[in-house]
Amino acid sequence: MKENTKRRIKIRGTGFYVPDKILTNFDLEKMVDTSDEWIISRTGIKERRIASEDQATSDLAVEASRRALENAGLEVKDIDLIIVATSTPDTIFPSTACWVQKGLEADHIPAFDISVGCTGFLYGMILAEGLILNGTSKRILQIGGELLTKVTDWKDRNTCVPFGDAAAAAVLEEADDESGMLSYYWKADGKLGNLLYQPAGGTRIPATSQSVAQGLHYLKMKGNDVFKHAVKRMGEAALEALKLAGLNKEDVDYLIPHQANVRIIEATGRRLKLPPEKVYSNIHKYGNVSVASIPIGLHELWEEGQLKKGNIIVMDAFGAGFTWAAVAYRW
Repeated sequence: MKENTKRRIKIRGTGFYVPDKILTNFDLEKMVDTSDEWIISRTGIKERRIASEDQATSDLAVEASRRALENAGLEVKDIDLIIVATSTPDTIFPSTACWVQKGLEADHIPAFDISVGCTGFLYGMILAEGLILNGTSKRILQIGGELLTKVTDWKDRNTCVPFGDAAAAAVLEEADDESGMLSYYWKADGKLGNLLYQPAGGTRIPATSQSVAQGLHYLKMKGNDVFKHAVKRMGEAALEALKLAGLNKEDVDYLIPHQANVRIIEATGRRLKLPPEKVYSNIHKYGNVSVASIPIGLHELWEEGQLKKGNIIVMDAFGAGFTWAAVAYRW
């Protein structure tokens, strides 16, 4: 947890990339026992993007990074650290960040991954603050990328309906004005890890023909339990971040929640007593793209001209682990 201090970091530029292929609810109706009406009423999703067979997480992350650098008016040589938040890495090792470094031709700068589920982008911002303000790094490329459809069981409607593929990036540096990250609140509860996880592929259940046959390399989710804890913890995180920043719910101009489910998004908005127009949602276009959802929302708000200097933004997420975090930010 971090309280509002004079020195802070800011986002200089953002960018995102989604694959070309669109999978609609009507397409899903032909694959599993579901319907467009049911999906929209339960999740708010109308379509999601699906990576091609030859695309990996780093491919999307590289393109998102190039767009973020362009929007920041910078080149790769201006970056001195790459952090990638992902639960679907290209390889277990080396890190996806190293593959991104290769793709960007960002020779020799440090690069590493963090794995905290959908909360990863905010965890990354929190880590970046310490590294920038202590002088270790000047500019950090923070990336959130996920290809969850690569670990989705397309016969299981509980998990194949919500997820999509995307990557988003932001360039972080020390603020030279009153803008930037005002406070943060982050927590985790490993006792809830089995609510949302991929059982096999690590050292607990190494990859074997049996683990593949049993479908243990697919994402597993206990949807009702995730919903219950997500609503509680996202509300908690947002309120605590505001408190640490010395702000009230009335000060919030925009809430950018993780785009997991429209009911979770709406419940978090109600917890902060915000009108719908202050709660950003794009879940209908992309589905749940995990760690990429918040930076995509931030970029779209900025691109649409809705963000004004001095606006107070709360970015709020929960994810596998179970992790949750919120950041209070002045634009």
